[in-house]
Formats: sequence, structure tokens, C-alpha cells
Amino acid sequence: MVVTNTGDSTFIGKSVALVQEAQKGVGHFTKVLQSISTRLLFLVVLTVVIILVVAFYRSLPWRTVGGYALAITIIGVPVGLPAVVTTTMAVGAAYLAKKKAIVQKLTAIESLAGVEILCTDKTGTLTRNILSIREIFLLRAEIEEEVMLAACLASNRQGDFRSMDAIDKMFMIALNDYQQAVRSIDDYQEQDFTPFDHENKRCIFVGALPDGERTTFIKGAPDSVLELVMRDNSFSPPAEDIRRYRERLDHDASQTLRSLGVARRRGDRTWELLGLVQIFDPPRYDTQTTLTEAKELGLSVKMLTGDSIGIAKQTCSQLGLGSNIYNAERLGLGTNFPDMSGSDLHDFVEAADGFAQVFPQHKYNVISMLQDRGYLVAMTGDGVNDAPSLKKADTGIAVAGACDAARSAADIVFQDSGLNTIIEAIKTSRQIFHRMYSYIVFRIALSIHLILFLSIDIIVHNRSLDTRLVVFIALFADIATLAIAYDKAPYSKTPVKWNPPKLWGTSTVLSVFLFAGTFITLSTMINHLDPVTGTVSGGLVSKFGNVDSTLFLQIVLTQNWTILITRTQGRSWSSLPSWQLLGAIFVVDVVATLMTLFGWLAPGGTRTDWQTVVKVYLIALGTMVVMAGVFYVCENAGWFDNLMHGRLRKPPTLEKKKPVEDLGKFQCIEHCSVHEN
Repeated sequence: MVVTNTGDSTFIGKSVALVQEAQKGVGHFTKVLQSISTRLLFLVVLTVVIILVVAFYRSLPWRTVGGYALAITIIGVPVGLPAVVTTTMAVGAAYLAKKKAIVQKLTAIESLAGVEILCTDKTGTLTRNILSIREIFLLRAEIEEEVMLAACLASNRQGDFRSMDAIDKMFMIALNDYQQAVRSIDDYQEQDFTPFDHENKRCIFVGALPDGERTTFIKGAPDSVLELVMRDNSFSPPAEDIRRYRERLDHDASQTLRSLGVARRRGDRTWELLGLVQIFDPPRYDTQTTLTEAKELGLSVKMLTGDSIGIAKQTCSQLGLGSNIYNAERLGLGTNFPDMSGSDLHDFVEAADGFAQVFPQHKYNVISMLQDRGYLVAMTGDGVNDAPSLKKADTGIAVAGACDAARSAADIVFQDSGLNTIIEAIKTSRQIFHRMYSYIVFRIALSIHLILFLSIDIIVHNRSLDTRLVVFIALFADIATLAIAYDKAPYSKTPVKWNPPKLWGTSTVLSVFLFAGTFITLSTMINHLDPVTGTVSGGLVSKFGNVDSTLFLQIVLTQNWTILITRTQGRSWSSLPSWQLLGAIFVVDVVATLMTLFGWLAPGGTRTDWQTVVKVYLIALGTMVVMAGVFYVCENAGWFDNLMHGRLRKPPTLEKKKPVEDLGKFQCIEHCSVHEN
């Protein structure tokens, strides 16, 4: 035995090393949440510092200053943000489970919603993975039984039939129709067997007949079989057999037929190319419709298959995937360096519709280069060799029947085969993203609104809301919005991504209008406020009431109704909320109204008359009408997005040059890339 490589340098070792190398960092959604929490915390700290400075110059009691700081901290730091977001994703994961998609990492839902490129294998995903022998092309074999005998001998027949390789299983099932081969298969005593591996793509069986004659049989990829039999010129087949073999192979590939080569060598004689076995794996009945829908959803689908380039091109042509299919050797592997480098190689991968004859490293490299270009990539797989690419992808998808290694590396495991399940999961994930986006815009707006209002109220009027009411404001905000997880939501027709500048800009604009509504409510009462008892007689208050409880009701109403506005992002206004969301908002509004009417938790237990409550409802309703229009402009106006990104002017439009009319006369014979020389 000659050892050429060990450990990570071996073919399987490289795959294992790639799995370790492909450890994912912090997800996009985690970064967004961390950024939101950090900025709001900074805003809270800055506000508290300003209040401490003002309190120092006013010589306020530290007990009063502590109450002010506590109120700002409670309402400014979104402690309920992780809980609401996790609940939203967990409910979505349960819904995906009903569609036979098991989510192993909740953050994968957000990544799947933003996927722009879907890299998929062919067998079992685009095709039915129901292999059958369509035709046997005879070369040196006189009858089909000779080819079947050779193919079955060069199959791994050990172990449980259910765990047998799909191709080997197909041959063993088809053997029942060839009784002469069945009777002859036991005549060969096995002396050596080389199982199929992804590098050589062939099986080799060495057996001896009772008379002692030693015979070698080969079954595998046609090119691999031909390479082996031509390796030694002394025993290579006749040139005419090789020519016919290649012609038939090209013909099968043009007809989308996968072929397997079968060869035999008796004793010390020359190799015999017995024939080619056509294997048919028909496309799934729903594949073409699903691919059309994928394009409508803004997805670019790239096929990565181990089959020959001819079969890959013909399959893509039938399914409408595009014809830019290339041999994966152009990507380079091991000591074989690609004929391109740098940005040229990335452009090549980005423009390709798929690659044929791929190895695990090829899949890994394709995903890595697409990610370098800023794309979110999803990858499907089912085998051990798919584990590195599943781990590397933004969303790794283990399809039905995947092995344990693939399931462990994947983010989502599908129980049903086919591409349709994946498309349905993408739609659902985009709906979940819509719910999370609506809540986060609402929560940021609420925090900025209350930090702004409480700080100005403290600095200007030297007063603040009762801390107990502030706690209930924060509690009601999260209780009502927990139901956002069950809200009706549309799915975007394009991949969705976080847009932090626009998100913060929209939230800030909404918070300004929320602050205006609350400040108007306070302004009508401040001149009629009794500084000792906190009661109000005049202004907004018709008969009797308390300034804190009145402001509490106005804030609770506007904050609950704001979620009804932010949920309209990307949908028609006629889309009604779910009964769960409406029910939660209704319960919170009723409780807040009763607390105001009966003076629960109000300073001094002061009640508020019902006429004042009606006025507060009208002010809140007017504020919501204005905010709805403002939110619509912020979400749909291109100038607002440009403003938030600092793009105040559109980039200049380059004048298009007139194409050279005579260019069509030339036919490209060979295209050479630019080199240093």
C-alpha cells in the first residue's frame, strides 16, 4: 500500500475540514437587535445624564431624581423586544412544521426571508429521484444479460436493501427481468471490490469463475470508466469501440438521459466496453411551475449537480433555468487552479445558471463567492458531502431523506421532497419578517416618543408621570404586541432585507407625531393643574380628572393603535388585522380606560369623567389618522429612503452610446481574458 494523503488532505477529510471552517458568525437579525438595543440604551443614558445635570442646578431631592431616571429607563430600554420577536419566530416555526419544514434555528427564518439565490441539487429536488432503466446500448456485449450481469456484480450488495445506493438498488430490482444473469451471478467468487466514491465515480468488482479465470467488471460514470480502460495502451479497447461509445454518450446527454458505462476484462485480455445503460429520472410534475413562481419571488435558482454537463444543460433547458451551465472544473479544485481569478471568477459564478460534475469543495466555493458579492444564499442537500455547503450557506436546507450529517449541518430540515416545499417556506418566512419589522418600527417609535416626552416634561415642567403608570405603559405595549405573531401578513414579491437607516428614520418620524399628540394633550391641562394634588379642572378635562391618568390613557391608546399602522407596510389598507391582535388591543384599551375612569393607580386615586375620556379617544384617533398618512409616505417615497441613506440627489445618468452596427458580422471563435502581458 502507498499512502499519498492523510487527515484533512484526503478527499473526505477536506469535506470535514470545510464543515469546521464554515462556522457561521453572528446572524443578520442578531446584529439588528443588538444595534437597536445599543442605540436606545445610549439614548436613555444620555437623557438620564441631562436630567441629572438639570436636577443638580435645581437642587431637586435625590428621591425625585431617582424616580425620573427610573421612569426613563423603564420605558426607554426595550426589555420586551427579544420576547416578542422570539415569540413571533416560534409561532412561525410551528406553522412551518405543519408544512413539513422543521426549523432547527429560529434565526434561519429571517435569513430565508432574504434569500436571493437558491442553489439546488438536481436529483430528488428538481427530479423525482425514481430511477429506471430506459434502454441498454450494446457495444461488445452480445445480449443485455451480459451488461446486467456486469452492472450487478459491480454493485454494493452488502447490508440492508433499504439502505442500498439508489443506482445499485435500481440494478438489483431490474435483475429480476434477466433470469440468465440471475443464474450466472453466483458463479463469480468475489476476490476484490472497490465501492463507489465521489472522486473516481465508479465501482470495480474482481471475481473468479470456478475454472479459475479472473474477471474484472466496472460500472460508473461513462467518462470515468473510459478513463480507466484507456489508462494502459496495451489493454485499451479498439478505437472504433471508443468512438461509438462517445457518440452514444453524447446522444444520451442531448436527450436528458443519464448513462452509466459498463466494461469487462477477462484475464490478461484487453478491456471490453460492454455498453451503456440509460437511466431516466423524470422531472417532478410541479418543478417547472415552482421555478416560475420562484422567479416571480425574485429568486435566482442555480443548479449544482454531479451529473455530466450535457444532462445538466438539457434538464435546465426543459425546466427553463437557463443554458449557462459549466463544468465545475473551471472553478478549480485542489491542485487544479481555475483559469480565472479575482473579480472575473466571481463574475463568472454570479452569471452562471449552474455547474455540472461538482465536488463538495465546488459547492462550498460557489456559495462563498456569492456571499462575497453580498448575496444571501440558500443551499439544499442530502448527503455527507453536502454538509460543508449546508453549513456555509446563509440558510442550509436538508431535503427529504437527508442523512444525519446533512441534517445536523442544516438550518431547516424538510420532510417532503421537491422544490415546492422550499418556495412555500420562503413565502412564510417573508410573512414572519413582515411581522417582526412592523413590531420593531413600533417599538423604536414608542421608546423615542416616551423618552422625548418624559425628558421635556421633566426639564420644562419639573414633573413626570407616576412611575407605576410608566410600568403599565411598558407592560401594555408588549402584551398587546405579543399577538403580532398571529397577525395576518402578506409575503413580499422580492427578497426582504433589513434597512436600518430607513427603519430608524420611519420610527423617528412616527415618534415625533406621537410626541406631538401627547404634548398637545398635556398643554391643554398644564395651566389648570393643581401642583399639590395633581388634579385638573379645565382645559381637556370637562369636570374632574388627573393629569397623569389622562396622559396615561392617551399614551396607551396611541401606542396600541400605532401597531395597526406599522402592520400596513407593503399591503392594501383593506387588509384587516387578525382577531388575536384586535382582541389583545381591545383588552388593553378597556383596562386602560377603566384605570382612568376609576382612578386606579392614579396619584390620590382621582377619577376622570367620561367626557374627558371621549376627548382623549378623539385626540388619539386624530393623531393616528395623521400618522397613517406620514407612515405611507415614509414607506413608499423613494426620496425618503435616499434621504435616510444620505443620497440627497440621484446619481447622474450616463448617456448610452450607440451600439456598433457592424458588430453582428463577427462570430466569436475564441475569447481570451486580459492578462498582465
